[in-house]
Amino acid sequence: MVCLGNICRSPLAEGILQHKVNEAGLDWVIDSAGTGGYHIGEQPHKLSQKVALHNGVDICNQKCRQFTKEDIKMFDRIFVMDLDNLNEVKRITKDAWNEKKVSLILNELYPGKNREVPDPWYGTEKDYHIVFEMLEKACDKIIENYR
Repeated sequence: MVCLGNICRSPLAEGILQHKVNEAGLDWVIDSAGTGGYHIGEQPHKLSQKVALHNGVDICNQKCRQFTKEDIKMFDRIFVMDLDNLNEVKRITKDAWNEKKVSLILNELYPGKNREVPDPWYGTEKDYHIVFEMLEKACDKIIENYR
């Protein structure tokens, strides 16, 4: 799961998918990162944590990290939150880029539509709830599609 700072959207996506994977008894490795290094080592945004906990998902122990070129080799699938994230992942991975591994997360729900998950960073708590709902639906579809 990749967003810009690995503080709002991708930690939520990681937490939601990990929670659902655990419930389904799947042995998947779920992780998240940001294309920027602004928050390395920090916990997710307080509103991401609050909204996740409100929905029964604990992301409080996550630590923000930056996406690296090695991630494209390590993971089978990389889901990004928006087109800027997609372009940055492509730039970071350079010659290791693999378009079959990387896609917008909402394309799981709306194939080929390239819908983006809005960044709630400057929004209100309501925006975090909206993002959580979007990501939860996408994660349900990920389980269905890749189980």
